[in-house]
Amino acid sequence: MINKKDFEEIRQELEEFDSEREYVILCSRQLVKLSKTLIYSTHRNNLENSKKVLKDITSKKKELEKAAKKSPALYYSGPFRIAMQEFVEAVCYFEFSKSKSIPSAKDLGVDYESYLAGLCDLTGELVRKAINSAIKGDFKEALFIKSFVSELYDELMLFDFKNDLRRKFDSIKYDLKKLDEIALGIALKEK
Repeated sequence: MINKKDFEEIRQELEEFDSEREYVILCSRQLVKLSKTLIYSTHRNNLENSKKVLKDITSKKKELEKAAKKSPALYYSGPFRIAMQEFVEAVCYFEFSKSKSIPSAKDLGVDYESYLAGLCDLTGELVRKAINSAIKGDFKEALFIKSFVSELYDELMLFDFKNDLRRKFDSIKYDLKKLDEIALGIALKEK
């Protein structure tokens, strides 16, 4: 005979996991949205709103981590990983814009892979900031960003990246090329 109780327990466990999975996906989407809001607000130099969003994003990250840690399948899932990378990118961009430095992986409370992926994405936002700075005539800021991205690239060159992280890292070369063009334009303008 079939033990119906075993099948009922399996169904309950799978339903519970599915419910937890849906919650992780929802929290991940919310964290990604908050990350984009923080970047947008920071680009617009809206410091008050950025500080508010920073509190919200930190709170949402904790909520997401708590939910994802219930199962390795959730913790290593795509939505969770992407949300952590976006979190790193957004907070690092905010901190860079505020203090010209970035927090460490430990400061952010993220694993190294999420941190490195987020830093690779950060360079795109920094290029945008450099372009906006150059347009406004703040050449010093644009050149500082170029120097910072170059230094970050040099550090990341020391890693042996694989797969998705490799593709993200390779995109920094194109960001550096754009920054070189900005620096050249500045040099020609100052002559």
